[in-house]
Amino acid sequence: GYAAFDPPPGASPAVSRNNQGGVWVKQRARPRRNRKSAGVRAMVRENIVTPANFIYPLFIHDEDTNTEIVSMPGCFRHCEASMMKEIGEALELGVKAFVLFPKVDDAVKTNLACEAYNPEGIVHRSIRMIKAKYPEAIVCTDVALDPYSDQGHDGVVENGVILNDITVNQLCKQAVSQARAGADIVAPSDMQDGRVKAIRDALDSEGFTNVSILSYTAKYASAYYGPFRDALDSHPGFGDKKTYQQDPANGREALIEAALDAAEGADMLMVKPGMPYLDIIRRLKDASDLPIAAYHVSGEYAMLKAAVEKGWLDEKDVVLETLTCFKRAGADIILTYYAKQAAQWIKEDGLY
Repeated sequence: GYAAFDPPPGASPAVSRNNQGGVWVKQRARPRRNRKSAGVRAMVRENIVTPANFIYPLFIHDEDTNTEIVSMPGCFRHCEASMMKEIGEALELGVKAFVLFPKVDDAVKTNLACEAYNPEGIVHRSIRMIKAKYPEAIVCTDVALDPYSDQGHDGVVENGVILNDITVNQLCKQAVSQARAGADIVAPSDMQDGRVKAIRDALDSEGFTNVSILSYTAKYASAYYGPFRDALDSHPGFGDKKTYQQDPANGREALIEAALDAAEGADMLMVKPGMPYLDIIRRLKDASDLPIAAYHVSGEYAMLKAAVEKGWLDEKDVVLETLTCFKRAGADIILTYYAKQAAQWIKEDGLY
């Protein structure tokens, strides 16, 4: 045992004995003292995730029942009644913000995506319904044309090219119509140049100066979006999105986008995807005084679900660790399909 331990010989042994005869490493600073119990660890914890940090993405469709999204276990395209139930339950758990993503019927999809600003469209009706029953809920909307496009792209297409400025004109109509329906935050995810300024001016000119813009500032042309596109049936009709979404190899480019979005009137800046881009979250946090959001995207969610189903990971532990990593990297806001479940776990653990 320890009592029989003999320090190595020599003038400067690596370890010795203390006054009580115990083994002693002569080390004054011992970081483990701040990890010695759950109470101490909680007292010195640098980052804490709460349900108020979450935005809960919800897929919606014009059907009477839910449809399971096979590539995103536990997620559904919600009917109206289910959407309202899900929001009510999440609010009870402290989740305050929601973002709506519609599955739109192919019959109303066009190249100009005019259905995006139909005041009687699924998103607009859903906003009004949510705000009528849950006025305290923060309703965010996706500003992008791809759910409404027969081309499957985030913009108007001509001869295989996404037209930046014409697309921005359509996005302005979409954002204003969503604000008119009652949206609290509009979130342009299209990655067209100049769209934040145009949307800000369009909102302000119609009197919506209090509607916030959460800009998808650093949205990468990522392979992690596949399950999301399954959910909305919005896979690109041709090619890819690399001419407008960022190259995953580039980091400094995100700082250019962030500076432009801030100057154009964005209120919050988003990085998408999340976990593979923690370095970008940190760069934006260091470069900007605006709140930073991270999107824990569908592919990341699906990967965790697959590992959990195999029994390889503990779902609760790995999800809460993942969300904490976003916060540690610098995210103030986290968009996650785990929002409601994570809020329940946080409540059960007495962390909120």
